Amino acid sequence: MNNAAIASGMLMVLGGTALVALVAWRGRHASGTLAHLRDVEQIGAPAVARDPRLSQPIGRRLLEPLGRGLLRRISAVYPPANLDRLHAQILQAGMSASLRAEELASIQALSAAAGVVAALGFAGLARPQPRFILLAFVIMPACGLLGPRAWIERRARQRAAAIQRDLPDVLDLLTISVEAGLGLEQAIDATCGHMQCELADELGFTLREMSLGLSRRDALENLRRRNDVEDLSNFVVVLTQADALGMPIGRVLRAQADEMRAKRRQRAREKAAKLPVKILFPLVAFIFPPMMVIVLGPALRSIMVALKL
Repeated sequence: MNNAAIASGMLMVLGGTALVALVAWRGRHASGTLAHLRDVEQIGAPAVARDPRLSQPIGRRLLEPLGRGLLRRISAVYPPANLDRLHAQILQAGMSASLRAEELASIQALSAAAGVVAALGFAGLARPQPRFILLAFVIMPACGLLGPRAWIERRARQRAAAIQRDLPDVLDLLTISVEAGLGLEQAIDATCGHMQCELADELGFTLREMSLGLSRRDALENLRRRNDVEDLSNFVVVLTQADALGMPIGRVLRAQADEMRAKRRQRAREKAAKLPVKILFPLVAFIFPPMMVIVLGPALRSIMVALKL
């Protein structure tokens, strides 16, 4: 019994020693292989091709396939007409390079789902009355669904206002450049180089389209479609007609610049006329009550004594 135990112990020791030696030998072999690969890479020899996805963060590698699957499913069930409207709004907001209509629809779906989860949390933690729970299940998903689209529409309105504000200045610079002897494309290039604004970026994109072979008429039509600004649309229509009829571009630009400056003055006067009406509400709500307290406060005690209150 004792001999068998001794033999088993010796076999175990020998097996462990062999295992440790094998691990050490594989470690030296692996380190030698790594050193060889490092030397090969240093002397410029072609190394084994590495998957570029391995350099990405693991979170992105895990979530990107899920996002692509969600995009495919939403694109399949989302009405194409609504996707077209979302695409038009993204174009008007100037975010077509960083956001697609399918991605915006996915964000809306995820926001609505987050609203449902928030309503469930509100109902489970706060335990309000049933009517408040029903109201939460209506308002929170609706806010999640409509919030991203409202943000895009707000960006589009701000961008349209900026384009409308900068249009007279851009037209003045275009007019000066054309009257100095430049062609329309050269004048647009000079304007884009001297001005930094949304309209200059749009004109630069139009110029790149023309340089890629698109006709001037089609490029200007694309400019009109990308921006829902009435003054810019009128300018594009007039410029296209003048180009088709062979009219002098400088004269047309001068007339358009004068008209846009007159419209800008009219809008400024209109805003100034609306100011008294807009200031009336904060005046009544926030300024008159403190003034009444300051004026009537010291006399309030005397009035109460006189009226025996």
